[in-house]
Amino acid sequence: MRRRRLFGLAAGALAALAWPSWRVDAKSFTDSAGRRVDVPDPVRRVFPAGPPASVTLFAVAPEKMLGWTQAIGTEARPFLPERYAALPELGRLTGRGNTVNLENVVKLAPDLVLDIGSTTATYVSLADRVQEQTNIPAVLIGGRLADTAETLRTLGGLLDARERAEALAGYAASVIAEVQKQIAKIPPFDRPSIYIARGPHGLESAVAGSIGGEVVDLVGARNVVGQDTGPRTIVDISPEQILAWQPDMILTVDRRFHAAIRTDPVWREVKAVQTGHIHFVPDLPFSWLDNPPAPNRLIGLLWLGHLLYPAAFPQDIRAEARRFYALFYQQEPSDAQLDRLFADPPA
Repeated sequence: MRRRRLFGLAAGALAALAWPSWRVDAKSFTDSAGRRVDVPDPVRRVFPAGPPASVTLFAVAPEKMLGWTQAIGTEARPFLPERYAALPELGRLTGRGNTVNLENVVKLAPDLVLDIGSTTATYVSLADRVQEQTNIPAVLIGGRLADTAETLRTLGGLLDARERAEALAGYAASVIAEVQKQIAKIPPFDRPSIYIARGPHGLESAVAGSIGGEVVDLVGARNVVGQDTGPRTIVDISPEQILAWQPDMILTVDRRFHAAIRTDPVWREVKAVQTGHIHFVPDLPFSWLDNPPAPNRLIGLLWLGHLLYPAAFPQDIRAEARRFYALFYQQEPSDAQLDRLFADPPA
């Protein structure tokens, strides 16, 4: 219903607001969904349609972004250069909880609407309607974790930022290749089971094989929330299911839940809680696991690999985090910031 309200605006009214000057100098671009789109040459102003597009755009060409899907929070701002952290909140055009009115998109006069992530029919239809109703080109680029290097290179070519994109893509390719190489050596029976606890009570989780569980999948662990658990990528989980699964490790992403898990009478019966195998996923300025599902997950692969298989992943994770942040976020974290990243949230 929300999406229908978004696109229920009069096409003529939007067209009257549209800024069509990009058509004078345009180039043809084929996006990840196979759509041929005429885009400005060059692209100078980009509206990111959702959080993955925001973070990926920031990594590749921050000077071209009009703002963030959601404003950078107080705790996250010190981890980014201030001139980019201070960019305004634009709202969300795609995915759950979309909040953007297309008239406001047009008023910002972007050269391009960029969406990164799923390229299913739903998102193709959305991009087509945005383009038709605003006269602004909208492109889709795939965002699977294993394809991060390709995503970065594609975006770099689109935005004439090939040199920077190649540096980022080289890092992404080397990390993913190393993870795949090391995981191939680990027998299945040595790979632990993991539960990704989301929400204030830990009773939401990402299904195995979904974009929200790709870090766990790629490091070879077994996500206890199998694909047969539910039809959606994020599903509600009952306490009874948790007790039946008895995961070896729990990854938490909600600070409130992480503070409460050890005293909750249900969770105290879970093996991972009893053995202390509970780990809060670092989340500043963006989560290392799935929020959003963008290049921020690359450092999460190394972090989780080190947690699960320290002999196979002997890297100094603090040093890796420093390197990753300097490259992707253009700001090296201080020792105090690294301490905060690796510390459990206060109870």
